[in-house]
Amino acid sequence: MTSKNDPLGLNIIEMEMDVLSPKIVAEPEPLTLKGWTHVLCNEEMPIFSNTALRIHDILSDDRKGAMELASVILQDPNLTVKLLKISNTPHYNPSRQKMVTVSRAIIIIGSEVIRELTLVCSFLEGILSATNKQQANEEIAQAIHAAVHAKALAIATDDSSPEEVFIATLLNHIGSISFWCFCGEQGERIQALIKDENYSREEAEKKVLGFKLADLGASLSKAWKLGSLVEESIKPKALNKNPRVGLVQLGYEITEALKEGTDSKEYEDCVRKIEVLTNQSQKVITENLRDNTSAASDIARQFGATDAAMLIQSRFNQAVDLEESSPVIDKKQLQFQISQDITSIISDQFDINLLLETVLEGIHRGVGMDRTIFSLLVADKQTLKERLSLGWRKESYEHKVIFNVTEIPANLFFHTLSGTQAFWAKPSVNARMYTLRDINAVGKNECFMMPVFFNKMPIGLIYADRGLSGDPLNEDDFNTFKYFAQQANIGLTLYRLQRG
Repeated sequence: MTSKNDPLGLNIIEMEMDVLSPKIVAEPEPLTLKGWTHVLCNEEMPIFSNTALRIHDILSDDRKGAMELASVILQDPNLTVKLLKISNTPHYNPSRQKMVTVSRAIIIIGSEVIRELTLVCSFLEGILSATNKQQANEEIAQAIHAAVHAKALAIATDDSSPEEVFIATLLNHIGSISFWCFCGEQGERIQALIKDENYSREEAEKKVLGFKLADLGASLSKAWKLGSLVEESIKPKALNKNPRVGLVQLGYEITEALKEGTDSKEYEDCVRKIEVLTNQSQKVITENLRDNTSAASDIARQFGATDAAMLIQSRFNQAVDLEESSPVIDKKQLQFQISQDITSIISDQFDINLLLETVLEGIHRGVGMDRTIFSLLVADKQTLKERLSLGWRKESYEHKVIFNVTEIPANLFFHTLSGTQAFWAKPSVNARMYTLRDINAVGKNECFMMPVFFNKMPIGLIYADRGLSGDPLNEDDFNTFKYFAQQANIGLTLYRLQRG
């Protein structure tokens, strides 16, 4: 916990110490709403479940901030890259301020928008890894398409948070999307009833499952704590009086009308509704609907849903280039960009927490480490306690990584804190420094460490390794680690001078 008088949280050294689940065996298709909710949350989409609940816990706790949110995102490299890519698009970043770190994206765009983007990216990553059927892609396409239209309507009506409307619309059919991505025989039976026996969708769902997929969406939304507008928009129309929910519903009405064609009665009715709602002319509305469809296709591709992008674009029969537009970021380029961010932070009346977060992210992503941590000495000087960390597999964010500092025998952490330079520890060379406690804490891996100073006194250290992947470290990695870690010391020196 930090304060204005202690933004770094240095007083944490006086605080008391805090002293993979097996994979669930897949079961046959569930037969109840509760069963489907359990399977999707715990077996088919456990990573998304974990991400959604952790983000909810962080943003509902005033003591937690950007670094805790960034930590959730940075656990998944694919999610990190996708989120930063989308954050830098004009749709989310009209100011076009380049963002190469998650921490900076949170500062510029805001934690609420990043939370919502993370939920969508994580959700789509979870379902797109499944073998999508045609129906699943149709559901995804409609959700993204409707969300873009709903956001445009929210902007046109001066809604307080168009992004919240976008997310609520995109996740409105979360039950249908999740079901069709992971269903088997039950899905086939539903489609057969619709096709061969002229059942409506809801009638077929009710007959096969005993509940509607909208009910599954409500159950999942509650389990994943997705937010009030998402949960409210899933309720039956009769129970909804919120005009913002009306924007969500109109977004879906637009997509259904576009399926019928621009000369259909459904399309004309939608245009009239929009005209009354926004006071826009029919010509402007028609142009906006076309532009929104093109934007929705682009956004679907950014999310990695290329099949959905093609389905959206086909509404106007326009060709679309489905090639992935995001090149792999060169490590040197990423290091340079993060270095520029650090320089910018230091040259201003900087935020020390943002500096340390950026330094840690520079090491973690720029060097390509599996685990990175900034730990502070506690009062007895014999223990290091986690202050910021990335990549550590912990049961919860309340649990802190603890390192012991032992002089006899001198272990890795004592050796590092006794010096002033970065230390590259190697089991083949420094075997005696790997005590049993160290091995239990971090394993017996090569690692980089550097002491961190405040007022010329060591207060902690930065540690990084590739203990999960086992990939080797090299001299170039070490030099880059040293550079980023040194920026933390430079920043703390300037911070002390500014405080006088």
